[in-house]
Amino acid sequence: MLEKLTQIVLRAGEIIRSAESDRGVREKNGPRDLVTRYDTMVQDFLRRELLTLLPQAAFMAEEGFEETDFSTAEWRFIVDPIDGTTNFIQGFRNSSVSVGLMHNGQIEYAVVHNPFDGEVYTAQRGHGAFLNGRRIRTVDYDMEHSLLIFGSAVYYRELVEQTLSIFNRVFPLVQDIRRFGSAALDLCYVASGKAGLFFECRLCPWDYAAGSLIAQEAGCLVTKLDGTPLDFDHKDSLLVGSPTAYEQFIRILKTERGATV
Repeated sequence: MLEKLTQIVLRAGEIIRSAESDRGVREKNGPRDLVTRYDTMVQDFLRRELLTLLPQAAFMAEEGFEETDFSTAEWRFIVDPIDGTTNFIQGFRNSSVSVGLMHNGQIEYAVVHNPFDGEVYTAQRGHGAFLNGRRIRTVDYDMEHSLLIFGSAVYYRELVEQTLSIFNRVFPLVQDIRRFGSAALDLCYVASGKAGLFFECRLCPWDYAAGSLIAQEAGCLVTKLDGTPLDFDHKDSLLVGSPTAYEQFIRILKTERGATV
């Protein structure tokens, strides 16, 4: 199954790489929440190919889904056709195709692919995480020796103060901070040891479904910001880290009144 999913995702990546300069940009919920015609093209392709592979599965994706029984389906695809759409629009080559396949409430297979640099992260529950076929493990540094990646969707204005509060508290304690704009890839960067931590105060399930399994299979701890398990049916916060850095970070959150969600 994982190999078949990977081949479908690679073909979706070819659609992104073939994008013309006119990307058909339009607003979804305002000037900072954008979608392109390629988001729709890639999603339509993935829906067709994935449901051909597993017809009984339900399908959730960023640009809309039809199934009303998604939360009760035995098999569920959770898909982001282009995670990092603003990066894609601006020519900042840090976007990804993200596909997670859930069985009875658990993500069992995951593929995240950056078509611009050719990186393909994959995982199957209980079988480890891989980058281009090579097994990866997170690097268990403490916060002082870890890069921290964070996310902050600008259209969630009510979360700006909370995000900056966490940022200000941890910035002096980590090696440095980065913001890349694709949560799916951010999780993979922690999984592969390129960074030690990632947090965001609100994400959609398609942002983290695939990446969460890749990170877990690489030895990361993956939870909400309050330390509780992820929920793949609703928007939620996210904290991902190598074990030592994660434990340090969440202790800091618990001492900061109002910092968790």
